[in-house]
Amino acid sequence: MGPLRSYDPETIGSSISFMEVAPENWINAGGKKKQYLRYFTERFPFVCHGLSLSIGGPSPLDETFISKLGQFMDQYNIRAYSEHLSYCTDDGHLYDLMPIPFTEEAVNYVAGRIQKVQDMIGRRMAIENVSYYAAPGAELSEIDFINAVITEADCDLLLDVNNIYVNSVNHRYDPLEFLQALPGERIAYGHIAGHYNEAEDLVVDTHGADVISDVWDLLDKAYELFGVFPTLLERDFNIPPVDELLLEVQRIKQIQDKWNRHDRPLTDSTGGLAHARQSSA
Repeated sequence: MGPLRSYDPETIGSSISFMEVAPENWINAGGKKKQYLRYFTERFPFVCHGLSLSIGGPSPLDETFISKLGQFMDQYNIRAYSEHLSYCTDDGHLYDLMPIPFTEEAVNYVAGRIQKVQDMIGRRMAIENVSYYAAPGAELSEIDFINAVITEADCDLLLDVNNIYVNSVNHRYDPLEFLQALPGERIAYGHIAGHYNEAEDLVVDTHGADVISDVWDLLDKAYELFGVFPTLLERDFNIPPVDELLLEVQRIKQIQDKWNRHDRPLTDSTGGLAHARQSSA
């Protein structure tokens, strides 16, 4: 549990306003792991960001998991639940986020599954715009697909600014135009992260590097367009010392302060940190 201790509230002080966990890694936690989770959830607002719901997958939804998820959120006072607009199962886990075809049929299918999840957990969920590297069978643009799913499902949006940048390079579109076309009133909270430049025309979403200036600029523009919303820094590996990591969290706060006119509190949250994503944490 060493990484948990490095994020002790006495160490990070007021730098962190909320944290995020992958519910799959914590729903069945017991013993000391459960004690640590309770310790942190009593001191910070928490959100859940799922890894395995597979909202666009061909396999039936895991209703046992969804039921446990609702109980988990109640037990630890989790403020929001989000998942990727993708899929990761087909008679077994694929261990990657696969692109959903941008079609009207897929809109109807995914929206229906989102509605079912929302009914089962008794609250709205947020869907994240994801990075993708191919668009098989596309009949709609990415932005039209996302907007159609959100509208039909009547769900919220987890706005990942880095994913917009990554996709804009890989699929050659204007990231600002894409951002402007999103339904800002649906934003539950946001993500920002680093990535890896595989080639001049290929960027890979890794969450393993510092956030670059173009992505910071896009976050700044998102606040200008939509007002300030809670924003979480994702860092999954190559994790620097906590003091260095918190510098990026502080940068989120600095940009928020610039546009702090229409703050949307996740119980007064500003900059957040992805916390204990790995089951081995």
